[in-house]
Amino acid sequence: MPARVTPRQERIAGHLGEGRSAAQNGDWVAASRSWIEAAKLGSLDGANLVSRTAAPHVKQAADAGDTEAQAVLAGILMDFFDESAFPMAAGYAARAAGAGSAEAQRTLGFMYDQGIGVEQDSGRAAELWAEASRGGDGYAAFNLAGLHRKGEVLLSGEEECNQLLILAAERGVIEAGAVLGNRLAAVDRDQEALTWYLWSAERGEPGSMFAAACWYRDGIGTPRDPVQAMRWYFTMLDHGNGDGVHEAIELAKSGMTDEQIREAARLAGRPGDAEATIHVLRRYRDA
Repeated sequence: MPARVTPRQERIAGHLGEGRSAAQNGDWVAASRSWIEAAKLGSLDGANLVSRTAAPHVKQAADAGDTEAQAVLAGILMDFFDESAFPMAAGYAARAAGAGSAEAQRTLGFMYDQGIGVEQDSGRAAELWAEASRGGDGYAAFNLAGLHRKGEVLLSGEEECNQLLILAAERGVIEAGAVLGNRLAAVDRDQEALTWYLWSAERGEPGSMFAAACWYRDGIGTPRDPVQAMRWYFTMLDHGNGDGVHEAIELAKSGMTDEQIREAARLAGRPGDAEATIHVLRRYRDA
């Protein structure tokens, strides 16, 4: 029986394919972006394609004055090359940032925040991230919110921080939804918190899956729903996280029917887990 393809593997394959298509069309910036996403998910192929195949083509465009290529190349040099490339990365980022690239402003802000290729300066990082946020860059918004959460930069208030996180989420930063869930839960805005946990869970964030499962189990921010709770405990396994296995078994022992367990596994796309759980449950009941 062939091994089951996980959602992460499907996403990696999709990004690699998109990158190859873009490269065939001569769009090396788009190819780089796709392969970078594959690399972020742990693909060695993605990392090699970015650093060995795409980088020379992107550098050629960057040296010809292409702002978008400069912004992408700065990130490639910072993330896929050793520290000897950091000053060059900062140079490309500064050129593109000065031309108004929000992506480059975010990258250069990160370099200032971490002292990579430039003198460490969290104040300058915050300025760059604020500018990039105004340009709609989600990761810059997330990073700026992070400085506020750590107390390194003071925004106008907690709601401004939340709005930055919402912007980040809208731009695809999945972790922002999890952070929003935690922040809203801390001030008893439970229904809103669960909405963001579910948003992140649906996009593959295991911590939010666990939170959503526990909240459905306990009836926090929503009526108690053991099927939805077990669904998210099961779904965590698709992402290599078994932290919910014990909770799923204990939930089954609390009075779930075989039909409920099967429905939860169906929703998770893992029908085999239902039969394994039912087997454990029957042994428990017969003991």
